[in-house]
Amino acid sequence: MIEFNEDGSIKLPDAMAKKKFDNNNKLKNQRSISLKRAVVYDKSPKKCVLHIKISDMLNEEYVSRVYGFFKEKAEVPTKLLKVSDKEFDVEIGTCFRRCSDCNSLVSRFRESLDGNIIEDKGSCTFKGRDSDSFCYEDYFD
Repeated sequence: MIEFNEDGSIKLPDAMAKKKFDNNNKLKNQRSISLKRAVVYDKSPKKCVLHIKISDMLNEEYVSRVYGFFKEKAEVPTKLLKVSDKEFDVEIGTCFRRCSDCNSLVSRFRESLDGNIIEDKGSCTFKGRDSDSFCYEDYFD
């Protein structure tokens, strides 16, 4: 059943409200980042954007340093844009390995922060590798 607040807005379920509170608390009090993936163009040439919001405990040099290490090994053309002091966008251009390189960048952030990231899939359609569907007999005799 849907519940409404006094002002007429929809009341969030307790689990969603707790998760939102925890995420906001994490961005204020811990070394963490929030990542949101977005597909900008879904027709050729395809283009995606990774929206990054860093916590108050990190500085902007952190993002540029991790991005620099990523860019050395990436095949896909990318561009780091500073939106504000705590927000960045990484534009990911057209390339066959676009999704793999994007996941590589997210993994670099995850490893450097010991998994302390808030990830939102947004409009991204990439499913990744499904480890549950692996069957030994399908690949080996």
